[in-house]
Amino acid sequence: MIALALALAAQDAGALEGLIRKSGFDHGYALIAREDAILLEKTIVDCTPPNDGKEHFCNDHPLPPDPRFPFASISKQMAAVVTMQAIDAGRIALEAPIDRYLGTLAGNAAAPTVRQLLQHQSGLRNSNDSAADAKGDPSFYSTGPNGADWCLTDRKEPGGDWSYNNCDTIVLEAVLQKATGKSIKHLFEEGVAQPLGLTRTYYLPGSDPDELLGSLTARAFAGYGAAGSLTGTPRELLAIDRALLAGTLLSAKSRAVLWDGDPRLGYMAIGQWVFDAPLTGCARPVRIVERRGDIGGNQARNILLPDSGTVVILFTSDGDFDFGEIWQGKGLSHDLLAAVACP
Repeated sequence: MIALALALAAQDAGALEGLIRKSGFDHGYALIAREDAILLEKTIVDCTPPNDGKEHFCNDHPLPPDPRFPFASISKQMAAVVTMQAIDAGRIALEAPIDRYLGTLAGNAAAPTVRQLLQHQSGLRNSNDSAADAKGDPSFYSTGPNGADWCLTDRKEPGGDWSYNNCDTIVLEAVLQKATGKSIKHLFEEGVAQPLGLTRTYYLPGSDPDELLGSLTARAFAGYGAAGSLTGTPRELLAIDRALLAGTLLSAKSRAVLWDGDPRLGYMAIGQWVFDAPLTGCARPVRIVERRGDIGGNQARNILLPDSGTVVILFTSDGDFDFGEIWQGKGLSHDLLAAVACP
């Protein structure tokens, strides 16, 4: 029976890797698990030599075991978790206006609530709209003024249409600091990393940021703050996902709120998207928790299927790779989920 189980697991891994390579995904890392089992853990690189008549050698292991990656906007998903932990502790309220914690805000617009920050309805100034730097990128992340004070200037009325904005999470970070007296880095370490025994996942700046910078400067990572400066390993991200699935990081009530996608906001929940989607081969739609990330030419996907305890984690340094849309029934994200949820 053990030999049969191992043979089936190897067969699953081969099929999943085949899907990934067929999609054109390369220069990255894939980790796929169901409950306690790892279905696939693989460095994926392009091993096809150019057709130039010369001899070429392919190194299929360019990354160390369990390498660290920029989590990009998966940082927002984790900021949402520590926010819900602060709510569980009675230190903050989801529906409270943020001036309760930050004091009187400049301007005449109403203060957004904590929920509106987490669901991108804040009306805040957008960091991506800051003046261009010498490279043509938003100067908020490089040479210009940044931080919560910049984000809170020239606000509009909150509560309108969904509008994605890194400033929402940057201001949320300031709210958490005021409400708890602790930085986002400390809150994550205390509420997530230490309970789970994580040692290589943290918000920058850390002890070794240079290995992760890529096309970003250290100041750029600092500029993203809680919105994008978390870094870590796929295995430690899996440990967080499994703890969320098991209900060990949050109360049942807070996790239900965390994963309550609002159809009026494109199924934005609290710091992530949660929706039911048809998957090829499944008899009925499958509940999906999805968080995307894109920073400095790196992309990330963290996808959970709560009903089956399945997790799909993907990192790539190919900033142009198209993961497709799950709800449209096409692309790598959909195909992997269909393969693991609807065998």
